Amino acid sequence: MDFQFNADQQAIREAVSRICARFGDDYWLERDHAGGFPHDLHQALAKDGWLGICIPEAYGGAGMGITEAAIMMQAIAESGAGLSGASAVHMNIFGLNPVVVFGTEEQKQRMLPPLIAGREKACFAVTEPDAGLNTTKLKTKAVRDGDHYVLSGAKVWISTAQVAEKMLILARTTPLEQVTKPTQGLSLFYTDLDRRFVEVREIDKMGRKCVDSNQLFIDGLKVPVADRIGEEGRGFDYILHGMNPERVLIAAEAVGLGRVALARATQYAKERIVFDRPIGMNQGIQHPLAQNWMELEAANLMVFKAASLYDAGQPCGAEANAAKYLAGEAGFKACQQAVMTHGGYGYAREYHVERYLREVLISRIAPISPQLILCFIAERVLGLPKSY
Repeated sequence: MDFQFNADQQAIREAVSRICARFGDDYWLERDHAGGFPHDLHQALAKDGWLGICIPEAYGGAGMGITEAAIMMQAIAESGAGLSGASAVHMNIFGLNPVVVFGTEEQKQRMLPPLIAGREKACFAVTEPDAGLNTTKLKTKAVRDGDHYVLSGAKVWISTAQVAEKMLILARTTPLEQVTKPTQGLSLFYTDLDRRFVEVREIDKMGRKCVDSNQLFIDGLKVPVADRIGEEGRGFDYILHGMNPERVLIAAEAVGLGRVALARATQYAKERIVFDRPIGMNQGIQHPLAQNWMELEAANLMVFKAASLYDAGQPCGAEANAAKYLAGEAGFKACQQAVMTHGGYGYAREYHVERYLREVLISRIAPISPQLILCFIAERVLGLPKSY
């Protein structure tokens, strides 16, 4: 058992960190204040080929694993970019996994290279206002009409839809009452986000202003049959293949964000003088920060255990969910403690830690709540009866 990254993996971290170093604290402070998608970071990562880190080389990607992707995403968050930076490229890393696994050769050649090159951006349109995490109850419908489908419905919390040209969307092609299992009858499409038929309405939110979150109102969107991924009615099965990688990646990002918050708090504790001594001499400051370090490192071990299992083709549902839970909690506590260590200055935007605290809440909420993860572990690992 080896807990060290190999030379190639270390090189990934260093290369991504060098790119991120060009986008310093002032850049992210301005993005947090004024908004505006960080196109320049997105293009810098695209230029060096990082947007295709998990996509096969045959389509212009690097052909690496989720382990390497987690290293990359953690480096972005830990650079101080936080989830503002990580979310700008998050969809590229795991989102088109259904295309890679279930798409035709023609679809892979058509859909993957523009995303890798940064010529196109995509959003992931699954969540709906009334369904929430109960995906089988989504109401967006796709009706077959010759060589295309007509889509209508609503989606919510769709990131990057303001700037995306494409969307990966799940819709019901067979009514719920006509299927034998609720997971049947859902189909997956990767298609143009045609704004003539899709109204994109941004949600004003507490953090991560530069990466938009949106409501989508879809009315009569024509989608070619050629844009359907895999078989009709099996879309739910296909999106499951992206769920564990997504949990691993957001967990890696939460650890990275917690680490940069901890580093800032530690430095401030060394420099801040109160009662003629640095506040870092006080155990009331030291002990919470020490605990933050231990919790982040423990969560990180679960992150890369889950990633290594996924890359080895082994079951990793429990580990991926545990990593997301542990990293979300550890990252939140580290960011909260960073604000408290700074005292009143922690509430000031110029010290950055208040932004970290606002952003790290995303990794607790999405893409699945802490409570549902606890239910999953209780049922699937401990064998307790299903509670919902």
